[in-house]
Amino acid sequence: MSSSPSSSSSSSPLTYERVADVLQLAGMITHDEAQAARKEIGADGVELTPYDVALTLSMFGVAVSIHADDIDFLEDSYASLLERAAEATGGAVTVSQVRLREGEPVEGFGYPDFNGRDDVLEFERNGELFSFSAEHFSEDYFDTAAAVEAVAACSPDDDPRAFHLVDFEREPHGIYDTVLALVSPEQARVLEEELGLEIPGSR
Repeated sequence: MSSSPSSSSSSSPLTYERVADVLQLAGMITHDEAQAARKEIGADGVELTPYDVALTLSMFGVAVSIHADDIDFLEDSYASLLERAAEATGGAVTVSQVRLREGEPVEGFGYPDFNGRDDVLEFERNGELFSFSAEHFSEDYFDTAAAVEAVAACSPDDDPRAFHLVDFEREPHGIYDTVLALVSPEQARVLEEELGLEIPGSR
């Protein structure tokens, strides 16, 4: 993904309040939802980094983030991630029966302590079975590529919105969660122009 997102068209500081205003402008949340989320976050006036802005989308319920660092219990973490993705659709998608079928260890790069495991992530989306190959080198980390595919599969049918990766300005050697926002092409354009994010593939 690109590390140089488009510049914001607005001179307003990027705060939680500003993000809430933009999400309302894009028709992604209502005024009441914005007020409730801002009350829960409770940090208006704090200027956000580009990464903070991306993560804030998940705080407002219009995106999910895939944790880049340690997690607890792989299967439960995948289930929680996919349930949050389903919640973002407002009931258009339901997720159930999330399970991680463990595969056999595979040799990893010639190092005996770095052997991966070829697993299969399965879940039912609106009653239909989906499955994705997932390679895990540890019980403590997502297979990010598999998680991205699984979240994308939770995009609602017959809807202009779909889950797309959100890019933002990054510091060298930084470790960042992966953020996917549920947006239509028009909503993606608003987030890019008003918040300085980049959502490649949204149109």
